[in-house]
Amino acid sequence: MTGRADANRRHILGVALAELLRDPDASMEQIARAAGVVRRTVYGHFPSRDALIAALVDEAAVAVGAARAAAVASADDPQDAAEALARAVLAMWEIADGYRLLVSLAQRSVTMEGIRRRLEPVRREGEALLQRGLDTGRFTSPLPAAALAYVHEQVLFGLMQAVNEGVLDPAEAGRSAAVTVLAAAGVPAPEAGRLVTRLRGRAGTQPGKPGGS
Repeated sequence: MTGRADANRRHILGVALAELLRDPDASMEQIARAAGVVRRTVYGHFPSRDALIAALVDEAAVAVGAARAAAVASADDPQDAAEALARAVLAMWEIADGYRLLVSLAQRSVTMEGIRRRLEPVRREGEALLQRGLDTGRFTSPLPAAALAYVHEQVLFGLMQAVNEGVLDPAEAGRSAAVTVLAAAGVPAPEAGRLVTRLRGRAGTQPGKPGGS
């Protein structure tokens, strides 16, 4: 793909995300009009609306994975699996929050199985971190790390849906996600709350990303 074609594709994806979040039923024609191109141009990059949504999910998965890796690498204590996990969830939520309406939309076309498959690299990294925490005694769970990683993934999906349905305050969703995931790993809830509050307090002194909680 040439540089210009790639730039056009990325422009269409950016516009499509904004349009679909504004109107989940937005058609390819609406997206093309908003992007300032003819419909044929959109179809030249994405053969169907489902293919376009799948590409957006791919981008979301890559962004979540990159945010997670950067957050874990920034831990004050690299040996503290709880801090690393809290940082990972806070960073992933900040990215995922901007895509949470897309996740609901994508379930119609990509399916949850397709979404989980795209998130497999992130889940594997999470499994390794959970295993480290279990091995050192920082985490305690009757579940093996691989199963616990799936539990954490479903917790995040569930909380995203709770925000979408209006039963969870978006402003507190990131903190709630991190505390819930830590508690599921066996970190006492009061300790988990203090850790997440401390980490969010530091993050609050830095510029945030648009759409983050």
